[in-house]
Amino acid sequence: MASAELRQIRRRIRSVESTMKITRAMELIATARIGKARQRVVESKPYIAKMNDVIRNIAAASGSLSHPLFEAREVETVGVVVVTSDRGLAGGYNGSVIRLAEHALVEHRAAGRAIRLYVVGKKALTYFRYRKYQIEHSWLGVTDTPTYADGRGIANILLNEYMDGNVDVMEVYTTRYVSALTQTPERWPLLPIEPPEGSGDDTGPVGYTFEPSPEEILDRLLPRYLEGTTFGILLEASASEHAARRRAMKAATENAEELTRILTREANQARQAEITTEISEIVGGAEALARG
Repeated sequence: MASAELRQIRRRIRSVESTMKITRAMELIATARIGKARQRVVESKPYIAKMNDVIRNIAAASGSLSHPLFEAREVETVGVVVVTSDRGLAGGYNGSVIRLAEHALVEHRAAGRAIRLYVVGKKALTYFRYRKYQIEHSWLGVTDTPTYADGRGIANILLNEYMDGNVDVMEVYTTRYVSALTQTPERWPLLPIEPPEGSGDDTGPVGYTFEPSPEEILDRLLPRYLEGTTFGILLEASASEHAARRRAMKAATENAEELTRILTREANQARQAEITTEISEIVGGAEALARG
């Protein structure tokens, strides 16, 4: 009959093996999703690049770019948008971007600026709500597989906040996807929109004919540009989340395998000790009977 120590070790082995099945499944799911997320990031970039080209050509046609979304104001109130995931088990993905955003919040307050906080993802909402930050608006359930409608909804609210004068600048703290092994938390200035610079080539602007006027086109184009930028931010964050989760689950699976080997070795040693004890007891009993 197994001793209490051996039963406890075997119970731990079964528990670790059950956890390992979960982490391996999550690793496979993240691996399947990261390819699609990375492809969506790549496919979204030409849209923003073409929007930049059109805005540059509008500037060349009109002689300058003049629009409320381009004008820099005196900064009294800062809108801070923090993009995290809705689920955990993604290593340091959420913690790194939250630390970056909280450091910026402290700096803004130290400089005497008011803060309006907006969060995307349950992890940021839980973190800042627990620390008694006032959250103006939150979006949940959009980070795993964001759609363009999600980007449009977020962009419209942020744009209204800016145009109503509730904030003077809007900055996003998110994670940029660099590769499957590297995801970088960074500050992304969103509003006011930075006018695109020249392309740097010698071809000059494209000879567009504008109907209606360039100013009216900017009124319609810039909100679309903001929507596309916001959607691109969500896509970068989604790809980063899946990459971080795959890496974290792979490490967890490997640790579980190593722990299983260690516990199995301990179980074998405990069983060998039991067998040795049982043999010694049998031999001792036999000797006692022989002497009797």
